Amino acid sequence: MSKKNVQTETVTVKHHLIKRRKPNRSIGGDMLVYIFLGLMAIAMVFPLVYAVENSLKPLDELFRFPPKIFARNPTLDNFSDLFVNMGKSTVTFSRYVFNTTFITAVGTAGHLLIASMGAFVLAKYEFPGGQTFFKIVTTALMFSGYVTQIPNYLIINKLGWIDTYWAIIIPAFAMPIGFFLMKQFMEGLPSSLIEAAKIDGANEWKVFTSIVMPNVKPAWLTMIIYSVQALWNNPSSMYIYSEEKKALVYALTQIQSGGIARTGQAAAVQVIAISVPIIIFVFSESQILETMASSGLKD
Repeated sequence: MSKKNVQTETVTVKHHLIKRRKPNRSIGGDMLVYIFLGLMAIAMVFPLVYAVENSLKPLDELFRFPPKIFARNPTLDNFSDLFVNMGKSTVTFSRYVFNTTFITAVGTAGHLLIASMGAFVLAKYEFPGGQTFFKIVTTALMFSGYVTQIPNYLIINKLGWIDTYWAIIIPAFAMPIGFFLMKQFMEGLPSSLIEAAKIDGANEWKVFTSIVMPNVKPAWLTMIIYSVQALWNNPSSMYIYSEEKKALVYALTQIQSGGIARTGQAAAVQVIAISVPIIIFVFSESQILETMASSGLKD
């Protein structure tokens, strides 16, 4: 029997078993679950829909009471006015986009690499001080960014990184959430898989890139989402003072604080600010779920 026929018969048997499986709830119970999930989905999507609709409303509709969810006369004037105002700035809109993109891309890549390599060592190797170091990382999770702003500023100023991209990028490398997430996930990776790769002649770097990272894909995809959200929405106004180095979010918030006349532009700013993290999350979510469903490895 060919391999293709075996696969076909296996799929047929699984499909037959699924069809014969009886639900463990009544029809009424299933309906209640679906209704509850539907209501939760509406509650979660509503803020996003309302923000998008506000950005499409002309100024008179934004001040109408009671407020309407959907725009009666949708327009893109808010976005065009926003870009016109941005064009009047001494720094071009493309420069702000480049600053934010560069900080987000480099910061996320560095965070992923450093957190993954450090987590791999702590999860699969034992050495003096390893557990103590992980406890320090776990303790760092309890401190808010507002608490560490002054120490961070003093250190960055001492290193001479004030008013440079590195003032935002380097601290992003050391965010404890990514390190913690990767370490906890890598502990579930079978050690026998790594030992088998070493027996076959793979070195440490080959084991890390070809064995470990593909099998912890859900963890680093989730970490990328967190990192992008943190860096994309970081105005970085505390460390960067030069206008040509400031982030897009900072420039947009300055437009947003222009008063009542810029209420429509403020609504457009909100949509632009949340669009990139949401797009990345939407495209990564399916991969996370698919990988988690197919990567259950056990010793």
